[in-house]
Amino acid sequence: MSFLVSEELSFRIPVELRYETCDPYAVRLTFHLPGDAPVTWAFGRELLVDGVIRPSGDGDVRITPAEPDAFEVLIRLQVGCDQALFRSGAAPLVAFLDRTDKLVPLGQERSLADFETHLDEALDRILAEERSTG
Repeated sequence: MSFLVSEELSFRIPVELRYETCDPYAVRLTFHLPGDAPVTWAFGRELLVDGVIRPSGDGDVRITPAEPDAFEVLIRLQVGCDQALFRSGAAPLVAFLDRTDKLVPLGQERSLADFETHLDEALDRILAEERSTG
């Protein structure tokens, strides 16, 4: 991604995109800015899906296709009065989102959370039975 310092100045930075099935609603972007510790932002996966297509977000994270080039996406992160603007190609974001969808289809996050809850409960019962018989 590119970190846009101003209209005239930007520089490329490595960004790690992560998705974890234990938190199926969120994606994480870790920004590796030169000279600083990595910074991770977590926000809704659906926000990123929507932001690739149309302006999305009304809080600390706003994502929108870059004008006039729809092949790029702008990600604006804000804390208080401070904000940072990043530009990414849309294709890597779409490929990442496609991989997340293969792990947990969009809209099926709740069923995964329910499954994990039931699995945890079943494992707890099995362990309790083993302790009482052992």
